[in-house]
Amino acid sequence: MGELNHECGVAAVYHAAGPAVSTLAPISGDINSVTRMIPRMLLDMQNRGQLAAGMTSFHPGRTALLKTHKEVGTVAEAFRLNHKAKFEAIMRGQDGPAAIGHVRYATCGGADRSYAQPFEREHGRTAKWFAFAFNGQLANYQELKQELLDQGDYHLKRDTDTEILMHLLSHELQGEGLETDWQGVFSRLADRLDGAYNIVLLSAKGDLIVARDPLGFRPLCVAEHGPLFAAASESSPLANLGFQNIRSLEPGTMVIANRTGVRTERFAASPRRAHCFFEWIYFANVASTLDDRSVYLSRATLGEELARLEDVPLDPETIVVPVPDTAKAAADAMAFALGVRSVEGLMRNRYVGRTFIEGTADRAAKARLKYTPLPEVLAGKRVLLVEDSIVRSTTMRALVHEIRDRGGAREIHLRVACPPIIAPCFYGIDMSRRDELFATKFLNAPDGRISIEDQDRMAQELGADSLRYLPVEAIARAVSMSSDQLCRACITGQYPSNAGQKLYQLDISGGSKNKGANGKRAYEMTASSTTRSAT
Repeated sequence: MGELNHECGVAAVYHAAGPAVSTLAPISGDINSVTRMIPRMLLDMQNRGQLAAGMTSFHPGRTALLKTHKEVGTVAEAFRLNHKAKFEAIMRGQDGPAAIGHVRYATCGGADRSYAQPFEREHGRTAKWFAFAFNGQLANYQELKQELLDQGDYHLKRDTDTEILMHLLSHELQGEGLETDWQGVFSRLADRLDGAYNIVLLSAKGDLIVARDPLGFRPLCVAEHGPLFAAASESSPLANLGFQNIRSLEPGTMVIANRTGVRTERFAASPRRAHCFFEWIYFANVASTLDDRSVYLSRATLGEELARLEDVPLDPETIVVPVPDTAKAAADAMAFALGVRSVEGLMRNRYVGRTFIEGTADRAAKARLKYTPLPEVLAGKRVLLVEDSIVRSTTMRALVHEIRDRGGAREIHLRVACPPIIAPCFYGIDMSRRDELFATKFLNAPDGRISIEDQDRMAQELGADSLRYLPVEAIARAVSMSSDQLCRACITGQYPSNAGQKLYQLDISGGSKNKGANGKRAYEMTASSTTRSAT
């Protein structure tokens, strides 16, 4: 809906010594062309970020052992995919046997090119020259930032946790010799980081590192085929290239690929998991499988859960309408279970782009540009409108108004395939402060449970005839995972890390309101209210 935005996606590829692989598109017989896999993989993860895109490649025969290309814009814009000659020129400069890539949407930091990833840290010694890309968010960002500044000789160019992470990596590499102990580097790093962090790193010695944080907040998939190793934030980019036997990297583990081979090592203990449930119900490509759970089947199960709760009288004039596109699987499954039609009563203009890319101007006006109601489908109908989530509610208000006024719907019953969002996210999703979330104004129970009366008041506020959310316990059933394996902080207020919980308490206590004049969230405030915590 353009109200809920993800931070980014990462990709990596490595070609070890061995015969060329020609069975994976778009690889030819030249091992240097493996870097062409990166734009293709990023294109398949465009859903994870449209603000900027970039890549870094390694080639031992170049003066610039590491070479980075990144630009603001979509993957097609950053890599000039619609201009063959310019794309070829970019890729000729990026040839090599190893590369990493990134697509970005910002939860913090600016929107100019300097914030685009990968970040490259040049150094005269190849063991300390590296580039990396990062998916997630550090909940103890402000504390780590203050620790650096307190040393007196650090100057930070950007207001982002990615730069903090770059300096922390550089610090850990100081004591390393000619051969880097990457397991030791990331083990020490894990002792300092609280939050979500999937990292792909490429060194000027030709080492490729892929690491997933100990709680496994964000998905990270890996695959091998002959001498090729690849990683991506989702399974679909790997599957679309022809990789088989794709697996999710275990939390707290890393893959190290270099001239000695490809191996998986544990760098941190992982006593519990905190997989973000929103990956299955909203962010990930519907064709992906994450931690052995199908995104499509999870969304379909959400629709079945909605159907079990349905109490509106059904007749031949009742239809189910999804809000494109992420709610479609839930809507179709709900309609099938109820025995009514699922139809496309809203058409999405795919050339408008995601509304959050265009800043914070009138979201309602952008929603009217983005969606067109079809009177031929909606007029005179009782509409069960299925949406994946409601965050601020601005877009939903506009949609209900458009469906009733322009579409001519007789009744609009809003069905949300998610519990009410009652708390911010400090692990990589751009959710508002608690006092800006729609649901918090109506809930009486602190744990996110909601009464029928609360939902009726919310429906009236949105202009709908009724509204029903899924209960919190439905999420674990839909993802087929126990609740203690999921991060459900945004729907329960219970955070899986110490820094996250402290930021939430800061937000509740009024810290965000005190800073409201400049729009800061809790994680953008002073470090004094947070604490270091190893996840």
